[in-house]
Amino acid sequence: MIQPNHYKSLFKLGLPIVIGQLGMIILGFADTLMIGHHSTDGLAAASFVNNMFNLAIIFATGFSYGLTPIVGILFGQGEKRAVGRTLKNALWANGLLGMLLSVGMIILYLNIHRLGQPEELLPLMRPYYIVLLISLVFVMLFNAFKQFSDGITDTRTPMWILIGGNVLNILGNWVLIYGYFGLPEMGLLGAGLATLISRILMFAISMGIFFKAKRYQIYKEGFTEGLLNRKDFKELNKLGWPVGLQMGMETASFSLATIMVGWLGSIALAAHQIMLTIGQLGYMMYYGMAAAVAVRVSNFHGQKDTVGIHHSASAGFHLILLMAVSISIPLFFLRNEIGGWFTDNAEVTPLVANLIFPFIIYQFGDGMQCNYSNALRGIADVKPVMYIAFIAYFIISLPAGYLFGFVFNWGLTGIWFSFPFGLTSAGLMFYLRFRNQALH
Repeated sequence: MIQPNHYKSLFKLGLPIVIGQLGMIILGFADTLMIGHHSTDGLAAASFVNNMFNLAIIFATGFSYGLTPIVGILFGQGEKRAVGRTLKNALWANGLLGMLLSVGMIILYLNIHRLGQPEELLPLMRPYYIVLLISLVFVMLFNAFKQFSDGITDTRTPMWILIGGNVLNILGNWVLIYGYFGLPEMGLLGAGLATLISRILMFAISMGIFFKAKRYQIYKEGFTEGLLNRKDFKELNKLGWPVGLQMGMETASFSLATIMVGWLGSIALAAHQIMLTIGQLGYMMYYGMAAAVAVRVSNFHGQKDTVGIHHSASAGFHLILLMAVSISIPLFFLRNEIGGWFTDNAEVTPLVANLIFPFIIYQFGDGMQCNYSNALRGIADVKPVMYIAFIAYFIISLPAGYLFGFVFNWGLTGIWFSFPFGLTSAGLMFYLRFRNQALH
C-alpha cells in the first residue's frame, strides 16, 4: 500500500512546476484565441508553424532534462559548487544545441513551400517563422536555468518567471496583433514578436536572479570558478540526448500529422490547432507532475530504496490520472462550444467537437507515458526510451494516422484516432521497462 507521504511530497514538489506549465498552457490558449479571432488564415498558418517549432522546443526541453538528475545528486551530496560548475557546462551545451537546431529550422524554412501547405498561407507563415526562429536559443538558455532550479528543489523561482513571462506575452499579443497604443496591426507577426520579447526577458531575468540573489551565492561561486570540461559535458549529453529524442519523436508524430492535416485544407488545420492547444493542457500538466516523479525516484534510487522507487512512480501515475479525469469531463460536456471560443468560423466548430472523443481516449496513454518515461529518467535508464518512442510514434501512430485519415477516408478525425494507439503503446512499454529495471 502506498503511504500518503508519497502523494504529499510529490504534490508539494510538483505543484509549482505544474503551475508554471499551466502558465504556458494559458499562453497557448491566448495565442490561439487572439489569432483565431483576428483571422482564420492566421490561425491555420500558426498551426503549421507552431507545430514545426514545437518539435524543436520539446526536443530542446527534453535535452535540458538531463541536467536535473545531475544537479539533484550533487545537491543531495552537498556539492553546491559543483552544481554551479555543472550549470555553466549546461548553458554551453544548451546554447550549442540551440544553434544546431536553428540550422535545422533554417533548412526547413527554405523548403516550407515544398510541404504541400495551402499557398495562401505561405505569406503569413514566413515572417512568423523567422521571429520564432530567433527566439529558439533563448528558450534553450532559459531551460538550463529552470532545470538547475528544479534540481535544487527551488521549483517556485522558475514558476514565477514563467508566469510573468506569459503575462507579458499575452499583453504583447493584445497590443501587437490588434495594433493598440499607436502601433500597427500586425496580426500573426505581432504574436511572434510578443513571444520573442518574452523569451528574451525570461532568460535575462533568470540570469539576473542567479547572479544577484544571495541564496544562489555558493552556486555562483562554483559557476565562476568552475571550468568547461569534457566530463560534465559528456554526462549532460549522455542523459540529455535520449530524453530529448524520446520527447522529440513524440512531438514529431504530432508535427508530421499536422503536415497530413494540411493536405485536408485550412479549415482542418484551424480545427487541428485548436485541439492541439487544448491537448497541451493535459500534456504540460502531466509532464509537470512527472518531472517531480523523476526527482523523487532519483532520490530513492540513490538510496537504493526499491520500495520507495515503485511507490513514488505509482503515486505519480495516480495523481496524473486524477488530472486526466478532471480535464476530460468538462471538455466532453463543452465539446460543442469549444470551437466557437477560438474562431467565428462555423465550419471549424463541429470538427473540433468530433476530435474531443479521440482526445479523451488518449489521456490514459499520455499520462502513463509521461509518468513512466520520467520514472525511467529518475533511475538513469534513458537510452531505451528512444527505441520505445520510435516504435510507438513512427511505427504505430503515424502509419495509423495515414490509414485512418486517407485510406479509410475518415479525414481529420481519423488522423486523431491514431494518437491513442501511439501514446498508449508508449506508456505500456515504458511501464514494463520501468517495472523490470527498478527491481534490479
